[in-house]
Amino acid sequence: MSDEAQRALQAETEFLGGVESNFERAKGNQLRGSMWQTARHDEEGALRAAMASHHRHDRELLKQMPRNSRIAVQGFERRWVFFRRATGVAIASVLCPLEHLASGAEGPLPAVTLGELMDHVRKLAGDTKLQHVIGVCSPSGFTEEARNARLDQPNVALVLIEPRSGGGWRVNGTGEDLPESVLALFDPEAAAQKIARVRREIEARGADLLVGGVSVESVAEMLELPVEVVHQAFAAVAREDPELRLTGKAGEALLYRGAADTKQEAASMNVVDRIKAIFSREGDEAQKINILAERRAALAQRRDRIYEDIGKLEERADKLLKQGQSTTVEVSKRRLASQLAQLRKDIGRQNTTANMLNSQINILSTDIHNLTLIQQNQMARLPDTEELTQNAVKAEEMLETLRGDADLVSSLEVGMGEVMTSDEELAILKEFEAPAAEAEPSKEPPAKAAPQRAPEASPPAREKRKAPEAPEKSSRPADAEPS
Repeated sequence: MSDEAQRALQAETEFLGGVESNFERAKGNQLRGSMWQTARHDEEGALRAAMASHHRHDRELLKQMPRNSRIAVQGFERRWVFFRRATGVAIASVLCPLEHLASGAEGPLPAVTLGELMDHVRKLAGDTKLQHVIGVCSPSGFTEEARNARLDQPNVALVLIEPRSGGGWRVNGTGEDLPESVLALFDPEAAAQKIARVRREIEARGADLLVGGVSVESVAEMLELPVEVVHQAFAAVAREDPELRLTGKAGEALLYRGAADTKQEAASMNVVDRIKAIFSREGDEAQKINILAERRAALAQRRDRIYEDIGKLEERADKLLKQGQSTTVEVSKRRLASQLAQLRKDIGRQNTTANMLNSQINILSTDIHNLTLIQQNQMARLPDTEELTQNAVKAEEMLETLRGDADLVSSLEVGMGEVMTSDEELAILKEFEAPAAEAEPSKEPPAKAAPQRAPEASPPAREKRKAPEAPEKSSRPADAEPS
């Protein structure tokens, strides 16, 4: 199975699973009615026929492909006792180019065109007297013409859904602007998943938090999420990290890194330490760091906007330069030269402003760094020289005492061993060894009997027997001399 087919199947599964949960929560609210009828359909038969036409009969491969599945929920209201009246229909459908998948063609899946979209919607919309809300998801996306489509069918609201490359979904209504509640009905991404996506973006912009800040509007625009959701995620991140601060200065919410909150450390202080801290004005550094960090974040955001403006001006200047190089009319060349000169002056002014902002940010960053060092030194509460000297002397005295005690204990252990080993105990120990000594002679005779059984066979044995007789012969003359 190709990667495109795998991604299409994953998109189909996630879309239908998320939208079905939205339908269940919307029953009785966005979806009118007191009774409900749910139907599920797919185009597995058409996919199997398309694969057979290309001589592909692999059942396992068929299971791994999207089938253009859809879910239809129809609401009813009870009328009298045995009758009911239909109130509306909500349909979530997937539209994928099955022919491309069945043929096994390489390359990305083609986007859904306007003609394919209109044919699909006409098949889905039955009785147009009822209010229909249809959401069509294309794993391969839509063409620009299909995104700008306008339906000519009454009582039909169409929502187009396509997965984003960076995660999440792009949900847009066609024709008239649809309410947010209708668009949210076909958004398969839960609120927790959106917040997690914002968190990942904040982590990716960690360097921006160190030198400036991250705005809610920029993240919302990049991720195509509502500003309220992004602001909620920013607030959650700021609550979890004691160094992050969220401010709404100048009508734009900013997330920046400030000083750590020291309330938990101050809670363990006694009354005397609290009074000392009040009169010594300790803790003002944290407040100063937060104020300076907020200013730095605002300046950084303004500098980034100026850089964006400079980029736009440079693009316009390049266009004017190319136009001047390509034109042959002298009057047009003079006009383009005047415009280009003015643009270059504007670019120079903007660069000057950006350089000034960079200098201000550098000054604030230096001051924040110095205040952070002071704050860290105060939080450490390091002892002074006199206290360090006293503690060192006490530690040395303690070690000397410990060495003396260890020597005394070792000498006592030796003396105790000598006292406990008395003469009586030594006699008892000899008695313990006596049975072992008696058992040893019983083992010697078998060892000596072996050489006596064969005296003739071992000549060295005879020599050993004659050896004791030699001293006796030599001793007789020694005894006879004195006589």
